[in-house]
Amino acid sequence: MYKQLSFFLLFVIGSLVIQKAHAQPDTQFKLENVFDLEYVSDPQISPGGQWVVYQRNSMDIMEDREHSNLWLIDTDGSRHRPLTSMNNNVYSPRWSPSGDRLLYVSTESGSSELYIRWMDTGESAKITNLTGSPGNLSWSPDGKKIAFTMFVPQEEAPMVSLPGRPEGAEWAEPANVIDDLQYRRDGASGFVKEGYRHVFTIPAEGGTPRQITSGDFNHSDPAWMRDNEHLVLTSNRKEDWEYKASDTELYKVSLEDGDLTKITDRRGPDSSPVVSPGGDQVAYLGYDDNLDGYQITNAYVINVDGTGKSVLTAGFDRSVGNIQWGQGGEGLYLQYDDEGNGKVGYVSLDGNLQKIADNLGGTSLGRPYGGGAFSASSDGLVTYTYATPKHPADVALIEDGEPMQRLTNVNEDLLGHKTLGEVEEIWYESSFDGQKVQGWIIKPPNFDPQKKYPLILEIHGGPFANYGDRFTAELQLMAAAGYVVLYTNPRGSTSYGKAFGNYIHHNYPSEDYDDLMSGVDAVIDRGYIDADSLYITGGSGGGVLTAWSIGKTDRFNAAVVAKPVINWYSFVLTSDGAPFFYKYWFPGLPWNNRDHYMDRSPISLVGNVTTPTMLLTGEEDYRTPMSETEQYYTALQLQKVESVMVRIPGSGHGITSRPSNLMSKVAHILAWFDNH
Repeated sequence: MYKQLSFFLLFVIGSLVIQKAHAQPDTQFKLENVFDLEYVSDPQISPGGQWVVYQRNSMDIMEDREHSNLWLIDTDGSRHRPLTSMNNNVYSPRWSPSGDRLLYVSTESGSSELYIRWMDTGESAKITNLTGSPGNLSWSPDGKKIAFTMFVPQEEAPMVSLPGRPEGAEWAEPANVIDDLQYRRDGASGFVKEGYRHVFTIPAEGGTPRQITSGDFNHSDPAWMRDNEHLVLTSNRKEDWEYKASDTELYKVSLEDGDLTKITDRRGPDSSPVVSPGGDQVAYLGYDDNLDGYQITNAYVINVDGTGKSVLTAGFDRSVGNIQWGQGGEGLYLQYDDEGNGKVGYVSLDGNLQKIADNLGGTSLGRPYGGGAFSASSDGLVTYTYATPKHPADVALIEDGEPMQRLTNVNEDLLGHKTLGEVEEIWYESSFDGQKVQGWIIKPPNFDPQKKYPLILEIHGGPFANYGDRFTAELQLMAAAGYVVLYTNPRGSTSYGKAFGNYIHHNYPSEDYDDLMSGVDAVIDRGYIDADSLYITGGSGGGVLTAWSIGKTDRFNAAVVAKPVINWYSFVLTSDGAPFFYKYWFPGLPWNNRDHYMDRSPISLVGNVTTPTMLLTGEEDYRTPMSETEQYYTALQLQKVESVMVRIPGSGHGITSRPSNLMSKVAHILAWFDNH
């Protein structure tokens, strides 16, 4: 208790010193500015190409929550105006086929419901009274019906009923009896509710939703066929589907009787169907599953009867997503990441792929991950979330062959007078084998190359993910505190092809450590880093590599290991993705491969650690459970390594889903580093 109190006092005093030492003028980006940030998402262009409606996301400082509303702008950049302005969440805007109405979801009534807005009058109406949150919204081609998915609870009789309870007695809550393989899920408030996600339809004028699918299976991605009487959807309806999470198929379902016809049939995920304008073909995403840790998702086209399957992106060594049919059904628009940068592309039916736009992303405020979205009109206009290291996502518009037009600048009021750290791309060679590795350096505002700066190495999670030249609030705050920040894409990162990503297949962590250390050396060689002031941190997969690194070197003054995996054996058996991880990330079950699991576990190197280490994890993290953090903390304490465990109440794996948690995460990291 005394030790805890002493650390608390030290932290408070240290924080005051830090605030004084890091006193910043108004031109610098500060912790409290997190609540001032905005970003756009889900831009949807109207069928005729006249308007773009998008979701505008902002932070509520009183509720410590993110809220969203819908805004509308003409494609020439004029008449920028809000469609909704409520203190709740409005999202998933979808134009009717004729563009005369707008469908969306709103929590205005206290729960998530479907609403329609008539564009000629501006009137809106709630058209549902649902028992769950709707998703995967889709208009029928004739504009008369709407399809969506919704979770349907399944009630089960209790295993036991205790006798003898007197009337009015307050007994303990009944026991939770679990018999499912996946019984909890990160971000799902703990235990998974019994039930399944099914497809529903409802008249566009409103009415009673009609459940189309049935059975003890989940269904998603409903796409209308041109006859307005059938849907194509995604489902895994195998008897042992819980054990085959990546083995979905496409089905055609009749609205009349719910009859299902399988369209695809292979080992691997088939999903995200989009019916062609002519109605005779379906485009979709998927891959042949060979149990690699990283697998390239391709775009396919197949006839609606299941014949004539072709792979449009077979020669393209990047994963693609968000497919949309182009004008006349002659090809598909899609998005992908290449060398840490989001792109919009177009692939013809003969497989010719061309880039349409760069800098797609900006919907991840904390760290510089990919993401974002786009949509295309019938006349070839494309709108997308446009982002750079200087700002989160804005709405941009592009027409093939024409320069990009930026339609919004939602952070001009904040970032227009802030001096952010300059972001510089760096390529360097790994000391292990000369492999070229890409990274980025963020320099403190008003950087002076004649000075010596402390360096933070910040490592991305995944591990099959990528950082890029994108805005990052967390890393900019570190730079504003006087640190040079290095972030890289070591082997295992996506957006560099299948071989680069799969280098760590059954081999993680490994030589990705050498890639990271070589990056640190490359920045030190530039002459402006104090080589005696090095720090390391990362979250999730980055937490794994941080713990692994300090088990192999003592070159860092301090480390912050955020939401890590420390012991792969225990992780596979406690994470919410058990049926996936043991099969794809390892050669088999842990008790059959004990040495392999332990050889890749940071806990195996904990005896080497001397680096002062902070552990930082959400208390309701079910992806990399708190028990992983607790194991490492106890191991460090037993070895008398200076260490502290920071537990974020009410937080899952994301941690930064609430603005104050993002602030708290960065503040704790900087406090730990500044004290060392």
